[in-house]
Amino acid sequence: MNRILVIAEHDGKQLNASTARAVSCAQSIGGDIDVAVFGTDAGSVAQNAATFKGVRRVLKIERAENGPQLAAVLAPQIVRLAKDYTHVLAPSTTFGKDMLPRAAAMLGVQQVSDVMKVIDATTFERPMYAGNAIVTVKAPDKPCVVATVRTASWQECGSGGAAEITAASTDATLPSHTRFVGLKAEKSDRPDLQSAPRVVSGGRGVGSKENFAIIYKFADKLGAAVGASRAAVDAGYVPNDLQVGQTGKIIAPDLYVAVGISGAIQHLTGIKDAGTIVAINKDPEAPIFQVADIGLVGDLFQILPELEKELDKIKS
Repeated sequence: MNRILVIAEHDGKQLNASTARAVSCAQSIGGDIDVAVFGTDAGSVAQNAATFKGVRRVLKIERAENGPQLAAVLAPQIVRLAKDYTHVLAPSTTFGKDMLPRAAAMLGVQQVSDVMKVIDATTFERPMYAGNAIVTVKAPDKPCVVATVRTASWQECGSGGAAEITAASTDATLPSHTRFVGLKAEKSDRPDLQSAPRVVSGGRGVGSKENFAIIYKFADKLGAAVGASRAAVDAGYVPNDLQVGQTGKIIAPDLYVAVGISGAIQHLTGIKDAGTIVAINKDPEAPIFQVADIGLVGDLFQILPELEKELDKIKS
């Protein structure tokens, strides 16, 4: 029987949606699924995780050092917990990519990255070469399989569960050379880019930082998150936390609107699992139209205001 431990990603108050997607991957592997929540006061987060369908138990590991969620602090504790499990999974987000490789190294196993499909308990498919190739890899099962889950490839597991919540602890020795100094994060009232069902992204074709206001305005009309191509980020139009693509965020919204984005391969890698892709570009030969479900050829500064008028009609 497989025993799978999913490491929860959260901000101290709410679970990140990526955790529910990692649980879906665990369900595909099959077996008993536990979720580990590290924190200083993890009660509310643990209760949220307990509602995940298919989860047997939620482990609540509370200690003062677990507040900042540092990889150097979490990894030794994960290693101690791993002895009771056949698999350790985490979402392939900034959190998971930072923390799980360290735990894998301490366990002496090779981590499988970006699992997008489960073949069997030790065999998985993952992307390579910016998603242009899919490789099948087989992981050693001793001492356990350690893997990050490509969240764009999995749906959220759903709610309705009633898992047991158990207080847990480890005898792990935590490092003294790492300390939390502070966190600087962009604040926004808009939906989170990685989990939003609708995303509007702008590219170099928007023209300037000032012109990007038209993207924000249209996104607000849709109730969408805002993203950007690497070209727009490099040009200084928007901060790099909005970058979508291979070197940015990999997303899978129900609706993705690409405005003034040509469609470089690294950008397309980040949106390949989107439900419906709408492209707006004045160049009819832009590569983005090869993957778009709906393509609008024209000046974005004319098209977006027209679309806003139509949205206003629908809302009224």
